[in-house]
Amino acid sequence: MRARLRSAAAAVVLLPLVLGGCGNSAAPVRIGAVFPMTGPQSGGYAREELTGVEIARDLVNADGGVAGRPLQLDLRDLPGRDVGPERAEELRRDGVPVVLGAYSSDLSMPVSYATATAGMVYWEAGAVADQLTGRGLDRVFRVGATGSNLGDNSGRFAATQLAPMIGRPASSLRVSLVVADDDYAHSVADAATATVRAAGMQVVSTGTYFPAAPHFDAVIAAIKAARPDILILASHIPDGVAFRRAMLAADVRVAAFIGSTMAQCLPDFGELLGPAAVGVFASDRPGGGFDPATLRPEGRALYARLAAEWRKRLGGVPTEEGLSGFTAAWALFHDVLPRAAASGGLDPAHIAAAARASDLPEGSLPNGAGLRFSTDPARLGQNLRAAAVIWQWQAVRHSVVVWPAVYATGRAELVPPAQ
Repeated sequence: MRARLRSAAAAVVLLPLVLGGCGNSAAPVRIGAVFPMTGPQSGGYAREELTGVEIARDLVNADGGVAGRPLQLDLRDLPGRDVGPERAEELRRDGVPVVLGAYSSDLSMPVSYATATAGMVYWEAGAVADQLTGRGLDRVFRVGATGSNLGDNSGRFAATQLAPMIGRPASSLRVSLVVADDDYAHSVADAATATVRAAGMQVVSTGTYFPAAPHFDAVIAAIKAARPDILILASHIPDGVAFRRAMLAADVRVAAFIGSTMAQCLPDFGELLGPAAVGVFASDRPGGGFDPATLRPEGRALYARLAAEWRKRLGGVPTEEGLSGFTAAWALFHDVLPRAAASGGLDPAHIAAAARASDLPEGSLPNGAGLRFSTDPARLGQNLRAAAVIWQWQAVRHSVVVWPAVYATGRAELVPPAQ
């Protein structure tokens, strides 16, 4: 009897250990997430990007998680760039293998460096400055477009679409650039300049300004003296709006004005400028306004799932930031992490190796992108199949995608600037 009791007691002792082992096999996969929930860069756009990430997590969990384990976001506030290293160290101590963030280039640059040098993987959800994937960090990855993608898009659109609309060969067109003096805007402008020149167009002036306290008198004087046909602006939203107002107040007239940045196609630009926004082109990442029928079947089905969930939570169609956050997170959660788990584990080394092995054709992801990361040290970890489009404001508070044709929801027009 005593032997039986001892055996029963041992079984009771062992039972929690056995159950604990089973529980560990289905323990959540913790993913670090750093976004500005407070501070000057917090607000609607950052929240929309994070919402896209959260929807991706929820859909993957609804499909069974990663190797049968649910995904869990370990969300940390990133109110300013100086906090980035601290957040990275917190997540490292907590054993998080990969960190996803951080909405803006200013925030992403320091936190991605700190994350990667601490041995974790950093996965960008939205920031576009070229330098993010230009530092040779082999554990930093970005699914979305770079500033160079947006600048190159502007130059190609000018050469292939605007020149015929203006009725002159590209080689006869004169181009001026106006550039906010920061890393992001310079990465946009440098690519635009290279593409414009490669197409035979003349760069007749380039002016810079300080985005935090913009003064445009000298820039506008240079534009007037140069007499360009096309003006390309690399800016942020507040200074982009301020430049457009200053340009019209100074009666600067060009055949076409391209905001080669995220600023010009966002709703704030149209809301703040009203009729003064009409006619402006914008080079940007895709938003929810393009035709998802142009995607591959898997991309189209995924966009439909995102759109349905977005409508339930926020109403309307997915925004640019929401689509960017969702696409980046889905690629990580659905494609990379399961491959890492199957290859040996969900540690940073296996996750990075799985990312480098990714190979999805264009149109597979819901923003029209594919997935193939660069191995070139100058662009290490940059998605070579990122998507970018040209928008245009064609009425008050109404914009459409006009190029490339696969994304277009309207046709480009040369619209005289508001008086």
